[in-house]
Amino acid sequence: MFRRLLIPLLLVFVLGTTPARAASTDWGAPGPYATAVEIGAVNTLYYPRDIAQSGRRHPVIVWGNGTGGAPLVYRDLLLQWASHGFIVSAANTPMSNLGISMRAGIDALARRDADPSSIFHGKVDLTRIGASGHSQGGAAAIVVGADDRIDSILPIQPGPLADIDAVRVPAFLMAGQYDSIVWPWLVKAFYDDADHIPAIYGEVRGADHFTVVGDPGPFAAPTTAWWRFQLMDDPEARAVFYGPNCGICVDRGTWSDVRRNGLVPQ
Repeated sequence: MFRRLLIPLLLVFVLGTTPARAASTDWGAPGPYATAVEIGAVNTLYYPRDIAQSGRRHPVIVWGNGTGGAPLVYRDLLLQWASHGFIVSAANTPMSNLGISMRAGIDALARRDADPSSIFHGKVDLTRIGASGHSQGGAAAIVVGADDRIDSILPIQPGPLADIDAVRVPAFLMAGQYDSIVWPWLVKAFYDDADHIPAIYGEVRGADHFTVVGDPGPFAAPTTAWWRFQLMDDPEARAVFYGPNCGICVDRGTWSDVRRNGLVPQ
């Protein structure tokens, strides 16, 4: 699908200052953190640039690529999350279905958090970790979701092989209305099987399988809100998903289908 990215052992890019998020619920806007990127042998990190001077610990999101893909393909989405204060550990592998590199990313961040010489020392919130990914990487997010360290999953157009029965944390399963590679009914099947956990199905109106690639467009805002809610307890973000008039429930411009199971507060 994509030419494999050649990864140097370690390369750090520092990006420009990111403007603060608007005071409203424009979750698609950049957050208040300037961002940086560190490309390693196994994982690429997207994180707040001044994390060494941060007065807090930052939640973690592990990411899996679609088949043949690399983190660079999803750069804009992963930087969006980093600008909101998350440390994103994206597996470099183009075959992420088993989630091995995603789990390794958690282990690596734990080591760096414990290392006094690391910029991540004392800055990684290992009690708040989410798993996400696209296509094959979305299935990997479900696989990794069975890990006891994971607090929530956000599979984007996941397929095909994963066992959501083993997941014990809230799930937001995203599909594309016009996806002809991972058909919406395949994502709905995961949702139907997730009757033992709080699960939400969201079908993005007009989206195909590659809408999230490059500029994430309609995927930026709801994914950011999900992580702000699940990993930061943001009450405004909670209202996007929970309650009788939740944001995704009434926004028919963005969503062609939204479903919430009985374990989601209505």
